[in-house]
Amino acid sequence: MVLGGGALVTTQVLEARYAGAVDQKDLFGGNAAAAGADQEAPDIKGAQNILLVGIDPRTDEQTPLSDSIIVAHIPAEMDQAYLFSIPRDLVVDIPAFEKTGFRGGRAKINAAMGFGSSIGNGKHDVVQGFDLLARTVQNLTGIKEFDAGAIINFNGFKAIVDAMGGVTMKIDQNVKSEHLQPNGKPRPRLSRCADNTCEHPYYGPQATYKKGTFHLQGWQALDYVRQRYGLPNSDYDRQRHQQQFIKAMAKQALSKDVITSPGKLDKVLRAAGKALIFDGKGNGVVEWALALKNIRADNLTSIKLPGGGLFENGKYQGEQLDPSAEKFFRAVKADELPEFLLNNSEYINDNV
Repeated sequence: MVLGGGALVTTQVLEARYAGAVDQKDLFGGNAAAAGADQEAPDIKGAQNILLVGIDPRTDEQTPLSDSIIVAHIPAEMDQAYLFSIPRDLVVDIPAFEKTGFRGGRAKINAAMGFGSSIGNGKHDVVQGFDLLARTVQNLTGIKEFDAGAIINFNGFKAIVDAMGGVTMKIDQNVKSEHLQPNGKPRPRLSRCADNTCEHPYYGPQATYKKGTFHLQGWQALDYVRQRYGLPNSDYDRQRHQQQFIKAMAKQALSKDVITSPGKLDKVLRAAGKALIFDGKGNGVVEWALALKNIRADNLTSIKLPGGGLFENGKYQGEQLDPSAEKFFRAVKADELPEFLLNNSEYINDNV
């Protein structure tokens, strides 16, 4: 981001001040370079695939769930990026995971992180859980291995938006909040739902987001992209909104209002560091910033994977992808997405 703004600071300053703010850990299991071994990092060149996982903040005694799973495919030219979301309720084969004794099985994909996260004594580690989730997504897509990955804390996104002074964003449909009141405070919960068994445990006034272009505060942007209840296409609409948010946030971060304000820029970068757990496969955040410096918000293409409900004996089991998604995944593997999208324009989210 900084380099794209005209090399406002040196790489050494970036390394010293911002790279250290990002929590860098081994997300893929057994990656010695990320773990800090004396091993030369691979060059960042050619087509790249990055796995981004969004989670709600939880204690280490709570099983983590990957509420947002996004793959960023970057072609070999490294001047654009394609974002596609994996539905959180997609029913997939989750491979066995020796670290937790999980024998493998068929379940919703957002459970994979939980199956891989147990470290004993009732404790959970999202970093270890990410490893199993990455393996699951690799099996689904055919991607041999990811080149980098990140866990993004949703509350961290809120801090980034607040550091930028809000984000201007297109809202493509009217949305009511399941979680928050119009003033941003949590909606009260029904007493009979204290055991978390109710599907809709809240009551009272709801924050609303109307169709149009608005400048949102951090809590509003985060609340908007979390909603799926009441939307015509449920999680598929939420996936689109999350991709809209990423693009709007990138555009705002690269705006003159941020780039030319050293104080605001510093706040944004520090907030971004606190929001992330990152694994660049031996390369740090600065090396990745250098490699991807030609990508701009207008060069982010949002992809919608077609799918629908999976039913057995009339009972909803989760989501399944359209068979054509196999051709899409093959195009990702072969770095041939532009050609695929030229012939399958229905995969492009035009309103993102």
